Amino acid sequence: MRTLRNLGNIDGKRVLVRVDFNVPLEGGAVADDTRIRAALPTLEELRRRGARLVLVSHLGRPLPIVWPS
Repeated sequence: MRTLRNLGNIDGKRVLVRVDFNVPLEGGAVADDTRIRAALPTLEELRRRGARLVLVSHLGRPLPIVWPS
């Protein structure tokens, strides 16, 4: 697994980051931003080193698939 220490020079490179932004919502607004705030130090360090970030996450659970009979 890659870590910030062994990434090497990332200045100007796109870095794909899988983040856990599956946060609880209430009325369409974020109810608890703890997971988002926890990711910020990593994202800020990558940006400080010149990375162009691509964040990958999901929100909620997938609905069950109903296959037609």
